[in-house]
Amino acid sequence: MRWSTYFWYTSKEEPADAEAPSHKYLLKGGFIKQVASGIYAFTPAGYRVLKKIENIVRKEMDRSGAQELLLTVLNPAELWRETGRWDLYGRELFTLKDRHGRDYCLGPTHEEEITDMVRTFVNSYRQLPFILYQIQVKFRDEKRPRFGLIRGREFIMKDAYSFDTDEFSALMSYETMKFAYERIFKKLRLKTLMVEASVGAIGGMSSHEFVILTDYGEARVAYCESCGYSANAEIVKLNKGKEEEEEERQLTRVHTPNTRTIEELSSFLKVPPRKILKSVLYIVNGEPLLVVIRGDREIDENKLEALLNTENFRLATDEEVYALFKTQRGYIGPFNIPKDVRVIWDNSVYGIKNAVVAFNEPDYHYINANPGRDFSYGEFFDVAQVVEKDPCPKCGAPLKVSKGLELGHIFLLGTRYSLPMKAFYKDQQGEDKPIYMGCYGIGISRCMSAIVEQYSDELGIKWPTVVAPFELNVICLNPSDAEQKTVAEKIYYQAQEMGLDVIYDDREASAGFKFADADLCGFPYRIVVGKKTKEGKVELQKRHTGEKLDVPIEDAVRIVKEFVDKDKE
Repeated sequence: MRWSTYFWYTSKEEPADAEAPSHKYLLKGGFIKQVASGIYAFTPAGYRVLKKIENIVRKEMDRSGAQELLLTVLNPAELWRETGRWDLYGRELFTLKDRHGRDYCLGPTHEEEITDMVRTFVNSYRQLPFILYQIQVKFRDEKRPRFGLIRGREFIMKDAYSFDTDEFSALMSYETMKFAYERIFKKLRLKTLMVEASVGAIGGMSSHEFVILTDYGEARVAYCESCGYSANAEIVKLNKGKEEEEEERQLTRVHTPNTRTIEELSSFLKVPPRKILKSVLYIVNGEPLLVVIRGDREIDENKLEALLNTENFRLATDEEVYALFKTQRGYIGPFNIPKDVRVIWDNSVYGIKNAVVAFNEPDYHYINANPGRDFSYGEFFDVAQVVEKDPCPKCGAPLKVSKGLELGHIFLLGTRYSLPMKAFYKDQQGEDKPIYMGCYGIGISRCMSAIVEQYSDELGIKWPTVVAPFELNVICLNPSDAEQKTVAEKIYYQAQEMGLDVIYDDREASAGFKFADADLCGFPYRIVVGKKTKEGKVELQKRHTGEKLDVPIEDAVRIVKEFVDKDKE
């Protein structure tokens, strides 16, 4: 490919609002173009990368025995109503009506449609098991799209679905997909961590995520370097601690003006935040809920959602706080609580001694409050965010906590969809049994960003050879020099003949401009044709290491081909 005729345009300007390196470099490098918030088009160069990622995924799925198909983007509401997800999925579901008033959604995932297809054709145990998959565009009405392809409203996914006769067979399919995912990410050169995860809105029996650790991920990941345990932080169980060994002191009422936050109260009383009880009022499906947690902890609303089994909850307004407790936010305490207010206590509160507690009185707190003597516990649950150095639930060693970007998610669904949709088969005794299912997703377009997150520097992208838009970039420093131009053309044609993906930068531009574009666009190998042609040599550059080699002109392409073949092993 000659750059002068290729539809590829880079930019030297820093994109506005691009925080993540991948977002910045994919825009500057001309791989994607923003169409609207969270919606991106792929240029020819970007599409080349995308197709290479797809092909690696497709090859491993086929190798695992999965069969490719293509489902619809537009899903009828009737299918989603069968499983209850039309209402459960929430605002992230793009919905629309046709001219006849019928409801549809733009599929964010395809459990309903694939189950509908399978129940149409499968009726016997003899037809099971099998795995079906597709690579398809998906839609999710993200409240706050961010970081380019990392969190968009339109994205490309590979989603697979397994169908089995029983739980044991379904587990075998689950393990098959788990191993396939490990191979896929290894071939994409992505360093991923497999973590236990919540089943969320998909539902089911078990779930794992494949994540990369990055500051631009939307998930929090906890992992133990001692025993190898790893999980999405929202499912890490934090148990009750031991009772503090401390002598109970006298309960004292203290004037605490202008201390509506834990930080202000801690500073005013000169006590650590962990000695303060924090009470947070929520409205859940229209009903009040008070959550009591230690002052140094934050509530994990994902844990709270799982506990309440609803996403329909929010923080109470100042007016709602006053109506129930006759006080201001920041001075709520678990005392003299109205009967219609449910109270749950986080495990972090258990065993606390001589705590600072609000008693629903503006500008006053009590110090040295103790359970049993001054207040009574209620229901205990784990709703606290996991933080660094919390104990590992498996071995007790300190946990590490990082932000993570989910690239793949696998679910053992069981009969979550087959039962409500009546996807049954007849067993050997002729009895109707629900099909056991699994679902397995990989964010294809998100993988593109993830690769850039792991393979970039201050100059631009450093594509792994297996997904690079072009494996080799040929640059002629002085196209007006007949000898240099002839050598560059010869190398370009030779590279094509040897099966390399090559782009020849024959644009009328300065050497510095071409070098900057080569670094930005991340070609693994670069052959620079310059003055050394008079000595029978060209310069070979490796983008990943920065290494530069002077090689004989006649050997240059062969050497690159050997490097490329080795990279792909």
